[in-house]
Amino acid sequence: MSEVQEKDNFWLYIVIAVVLAAGAVLMVKNAEHDKYATAAKNIAEDSANSAYRNDVLHSGGTKR
Repeated sequence: MSEVQEKDNFWLYIVIAVVLAAGAVLMVKNAEHDKYATAAKNIAEDSANSAYRNDVLHSGGTKR
């Protein structure tokens, strides 16, 4: 009548799921950063010729 009690791995599964989710978020974040790096560089080089100019965005779309 000796029963061997199996070890509960609930918290191990939770830790593995959290690590995998965090890894996925970091991979997507890095991919998105690289995706817009070229656009950010072009805007920094010539901000006067950009669709993201602050004066256009904050004045209701009217240009100087």
